[in-house]
Amino acid sequence: MSVFDTFTKKHDFLICVDSDGCAMDTMNCKHFNCFGPCMVDEWELSQWKDAILSRWNDINLFTMTRGINRFKGLAMALSEINDKYKKIDGIDTLVNWANTAPALSNDGIIAAIEGCTDPVGKACLEKALSWSKAVNRNIVALPEEVKIPFPGAKDGLEAAHKVADVAVVSSANRDAVEEEWTKHALIDHVDILLAQDVGSKAHCISEMLKLGYDKKHVLMVGDAPGDCDAAEKNGVFYYPILVNSEGESWKELIDTAISKLLDSTYEGEYENAKKQEFLKNLGG
Repeated sequence: MSVFDTFTKKHDFLICVDSDGCAMDTMNCKHFNCFGPCMVDEWELSQWKDAILSRWNDINLFTMTRGINRFKGLAMALSEINDKYKKIDGIDTLVNWANTAPALSNDGIIAAIEGCTDPVGKACLEKALSWSKAVNRNIVALPEEVKIPFPGAKDGLEAAHKVADVAVVSSANRDAVEEEWTKHALIDHVDILLAQDVGSKAHCISEMLKLGYDKKHVLMVGDAPGDCDAAEKNGVFYYPILVNSEGESWKELIDTAISKLLDSTYEGEYENAKKQEFLKNLGG
């Protein structure tokens, strides 16, 4: 039985919300302290640490690849490192898996390791799994005071939950999302939690649509191009939480965007304006 089989549709409208960098102010601290440093340690890259960490942050935080799946980001960063700094044995195997696997998660890479017949490629996949597990441990160990929601996020979720079903749609580790959303009582305004273990964001939205929502009644709230792409692939609306303007974005969601979704005026001028703001915000 899948997570979708246990869900009961209560409203005609569905609002999907990303976690890291959207509802939770955790993107920067996780990448600064966990993702990038763990990659440097796993592949022994300390000789070029500053330049590599700066590039990691560009890929994952400050450009149009913001919010990329951790394994896709890793494959991209290691490919560049292979070309510029140090040979990464088995990189082609990791890149191919990241580009073709149906589920980019720890369970997914374990399955790939079990099925890999190339010793060098298998070793690279094993290092990627080791890195991912180290990232998860380091995230859990982050001080609680740095894992907090953005101003307005809880109010926004509460406002959404009054008129729509609410789904967390995140590519982050499920345990981390569940822990953070529970600690700050965001989970009280959520009907279903869909994280990395369920599949891509586009897949999660697609599965939710099968439960009977009109596409014009569905809104994806996110901070990254992957959120926008997932919405567009499913023909649903996208609302951006803008980097460095998160509080203002949540306020506008409450004051304007939700009502526009409900009264069928989101499409067109307003939707286009929000997408332009989003692209400009990330330099797209």
